[in-house]
Amino acid sequence: MNLIEYADRDMMAIDLANRLAGELTAVLQHQDRATLVVPGGTTPGAIFDNLCDVDLDWDRIDVVLSDERWLPQNHPRSNTRLIKKRLLTGQAAAARLIPLYAPMQHPEDAIPVLEAELSSCLPISVALLGMGGDMHTASLFPRGDNLRLALDPHAPLLVPMRAEGLDEQRITLSARVLRNALNLHIVITGEDKKEAVMRAEHLSPEEAPVKAVLDTATIHWAK
Repeated sequence: MNLIEYADRDMMAIDLANRLAGELTAVLQHQDRATLVVPGGTTPGAIFDNLCDVDLDWDRIDVVLSDERWLPQNHPRSNTRLIKKRLLTGQAAAARLIPLYAPMQHPEDAIPVLEAELSSCLPISVALLGMGGDMHTASLFPRGDNLRLALDPHAPLLVPMRAEGLDEQRITLSARVLRNALNLHIVITGEDKKEAVMRAEHLSPEEAPVKAVLDTATIHWAK
């Protein structure tokens, strides 16, 4: 496992933002566009705050969420609402957001439309993921109703996901899409998350979904 430890969360946010920016810059030197995948949640907020004003060709960058709650984009719990507020501001406001939501009742109804737009942005250039204490990443949840499909080497690009304890339906990038990222990072904080990611190394992806991407990812950790 490639684990980088930082003295504190502020240092990690600055360093990781600079690293993501450097990788995007390197991709744009050889390609017309780059794709940046980011998570929702509170942990990456400080990274977004540092990244949004980095001097990049943001108008050549497509931003995609790793997963989304099936809620309108202005809903307080929408991941899209979060990244519009924390990442797609300042210089990064010029980036193009590729949505993982459409105004339909269920994610299954929208997948063909969403995948059609997403497919033109793959493979992912740079991906930043989070991880929960249950060792889920994106919306690949242990005991999720479509986890087996999402972990399949031939999975579709997007997979709807429901699991016990979740308030909303989810939609997530499949494990194969995440694994194919040119640069893949996972950011975690706290001793409990560090212990969890260490346990995941010795479990199956069905037990610890983050295991599906651990061998291709760099883990960034601060207390």
